[in-house]
Amino acid sequence: MSTAPRGSGRRSDPRQAGDAPSPFLALYNRLMLAVDHRIGWQNLPKPLGLLTLLGLRNILRRQNLFDTSGYPSQDLPDTGPPEARHRTERTADGTYNDLDDPRMGMARSRFGRNVPPTAAFPEPEPEILSPSPREISRALLTRHTFIPAESVNALVAAWLQFMIRDWVSHGQGSMDRPWQIELADDDPWPASPMPVARTLPDPTRPANGDGLPPTHLNENSHWWDASQLYGNDPAAQQALRSGTDGKLRVPHNGSLFPDEPERDPAHTPGFWLGLAMMHLLFLQEHNAICDRLRHEYPGWSDEQLFQRARLINAALIAKIHTVEWTPAVISHPTTIAALRANWFGILGERVHKLLGRISGSEVLSGIVGGRTDHFGVPYALTEEFVAVYRMHPLIPDDWSFRSAADNSLLQEATFRELSGPYAYDILRKHALPDLFYSFGTSHPGLVTLHNYPKFLQEFQRPDDQLMDLAAVDILRIRELGVPRYNEFRRLLHLKPAEDFASLTDDPSWAEELRRMYDDDIERVDLMVGMYAEPRPKGFAFSDTAFRIFILMASRRLNSDRFLTRDYTPQVYTQTGLDWIENNSMTTVLLRHFPELRSSLRSVDNAFAPWKAS
Repeated sequence: MSTAPRGSGRRSDPRQAGDAPSPFLALYNRLMLAVDHRIGWQNLPKPLGLLTLLGLRNILRRQNLFDTSGYPSQDLPDTGPPEARHRTERTADGTYNDLDDPRMGMARSRFGRNVPPTAAFPEPEPEILSPSPREISRALLTRHTFIPAESVNALVAAWLQFMIRDWVSHGQGSMDRPWQIELADDDPWPASPMPVARTLPDPTRPANGDGLPPTHLNENSHWWDASQLYGNDPAAQQALRSGTDGKLRVPHNGSLFPDEPERDPAHTPGFWLGLAMMHLLFLQEHNAICDRLRHEYPGWSDEQLFQRARLINAALIAKIHTVEWTPAVISHPTTIAALRANWFGILGERVHKLLGRISGSEVLSGIVGGRTDHFGVPYALTEEFVAVYRMHPLIPDDWSFRSAADNSLLQEATFRELSGPYAYDILRKHALPDLFYSFGTSHPGLVTLHNYPKFLQEFQRPDDQLMDLAAVDILRIRELGVPRYNEFRRLLHLKPAEDFASLTDDPSWAEELRRMYDDDIERVDLMVGMYAEPRPKGFAFSDTAFRIFILMASRRLNSDRFLTRDYTPQVYTQTGLDWIENNSMTTVLLRHFPELRSSLRSVDNAFAPWKAS
């Protein structure tokens, strides 16, 4: 084990000084920021909107990436020099993606930041508990009537959690010294105060104070490597493999681990039917890739087939998220073009497929297959990234399951009946084509105030702890040192809300917010402000959250060697690259569930509402 005090949290490495933008580029960036402030990217014609977003991303890359791995560290895992296999295979724990910095992005490495260290300290008590997260939950978040997001289908909610399980986890927290939320006299909660587990501290930080904000470890690999399917350590990965033809084990009517409940994902908070469906779909997709590879390369071993199939499956998932899921949930014409350009470049998919990369420019030919670039800051997902992805309003409380054959009603259920081990009951009762059809023909919730799932406000975890997840979301963002709404906007180069009337276009909400925050606009929580603010056309969530997406959606691609310089036939095989480029969420669904063809023929994007049978 090593001890590595490495100085304070730098924004960038020494090369940044040599990478200062040219006077022209600096002027362009400032101009685009001024245009965004005065007009708004969303109000411009698409070409001008794209130019504005490009300038905003340039600024965010230079000013909103902060490295926490440079904070003093101890007891870091030892890593030796890369082996030959590391050059062509993803490791189970995310090590060796960057061959010069093997620990970068690995499981149990630190979250980075998008705000400077001076802004990343959590507030002290009692300020951190004010206003009461529980009262915010009751007064501002409680769903009285379901507000649907009508531009998308409920698969977007299942997909998002499927992605979150790959990207981020702070662990289960500790109840040794829980937060204590005092409750109002009229609160029906069973007992006061309400205990909330504290996020686990970073064990790699020395105990002595260093004047820097706290850090926390990500239990998952930071890379876009489908670790939710493949595990985050060699033992977990081995348990998920069949040992034959490179394939993964596929559960039938229940868990992969009926005799090992500690491994069963149903016993982890957050497990539900939608998540299980996505796992089953992409387990089968991995195995279909193995079948194709075995046909093309009959002499390959189980290990060779597994490693190539994992690369291909993970990249396909990243592509689906980039060019289908995200454009569906933020379906403004400008953002659709911008997000697809991350993968294909602004020259578009047709040129990409016909000619491949015709330029080293990520703007013209996309990020994928280009050069790897960390923009001077070691790669990590960030606490701010986690904060803006708290989108539980996507989940409806009430669900209807219908037949894909004739749209007949099979069952109505509450979200409680879809969560935890109950998900297995639904899977045993209904065929997967009917479940996917039911999700595809129903809507998720809009990410807005007064639309938080009631079930999650009285959520009983597998360990029997009762929690109000809305209150926990509020407290967790504060605890992790993410600034409140107005300061967050300032640090992301946005204008702060001047008052409550300018924060939201709903006068009744403005008054509710004013009362809750005692007329102090600076105290509004980030999540509350994002839920309250007006959304651009086609957005299921806020423009403030989108600023983190502008930066981090491309960074997850730019930094990953397997999605940039090693996105080649030599690493993936030509068969693998063709599989990625020629497939989509629609083709994945139809490969495994051809019964969905008549419903999917009505949509260009599988996350748009499907036509009922």
